Amino acid sequence: MVQTLIGLDIGGSKTHGIRLDDGRVAAEATAGSANVQNTSPAQAAAALSEVFGRLGAAQVAAVYAGAGGIDTDGDADALRALIAPLAPGADIHVVHDTRLVLAAGHRSTGIGVVAGTGTSVWGINVAGEEARAGGWGHLLGDEGSGYWLGREAVRHALSRLDAGLPPDRLSALLLADCGLRKPVDLIALFHSPQTDRRFWAGKSRVVVAAAEDGEVPAQAMVDRAAADLAGQIRLVADRLGFAGPVVLGGGLGVHVRRFQRSVAAALEPHGITDIQPLDREPVFGIDVLAGLA
Repeated sequence: MVQTLIGLDIGGSKTHGIRLDDGRVAAEATAGSANVQNTSPAQAAAALSEVFGRLGAAQVAAVYAGAGGIDTDGDADALRALIAPLAPGADIHVVHDTRLVLAAGHRSTGIGVVAGTGTSVWGINVAGEEARAGGWGHLLGDEGSGYWLGREAVRHALSRLDAGLPPDRLSALLLADCGLRKPVDLIALFHSPQTDRRFWAGKSRVVVAAAEDGEVPAQAMVDRAAADLAGQIRLVADRLGFAGPVVLGGGLGVHVRRFQRSVAAALEPHGITDIQPLDREPVFGIDVLAGLA
């Protein structure tokens, strides 16, 4: 009889699922975010139902789900309750998404880092001791995240306005991307119910593109984001008494070379040098979590 496992990576912007039949990838699907910190329980349930429907699993032995915001047993239980009706009788394992990142990096010990819409750092050493830093959400923290970069770009444009200065190139690029003409219009848009943290996290691509084109303010933002995240990595490394390895996940951690270099530069003086961006999507880390690799 074929053993079927379902893996879920539930991020701030999307839910990515795979089906493994006897350890081989048999199906893959994506849908909207099922993270209840970003969506209503009804929307989360609908996204999960869509993913399970596309994966086409008739009988599932186990589900491994990684998601941001899994900070307490209650958080895990709430997500497990949404998944249970879609996989009757399955063993459902819910972990923080940083743990999925570490597993996807082919590591069972080390530090997993999410640097995407939000940020979080989690680690485990050979003694099984765990530590984490960040992951407080955009209202309390998420320094070094896509949302943080988008918000800082808005603050930069408004600070120039307060100083009586015209928009610089970064501000002009942000305004154009938002479909606005004047920096003052950013205030209403930022506080509008029409925009959310995913909207502003999406504006991080404006900052990254400007940094790649040599815009100094944008480069400074990317470097500061990396330095803030490196500080959280150091906290986890110090608590666990080791120097990694560190696996970088999330859009910034995987795709932005300047961000990667800045994180590495901030960590090198502290003896943390084994740093790698993910070479596969986080959801594929379920092979490590399930003991298949």
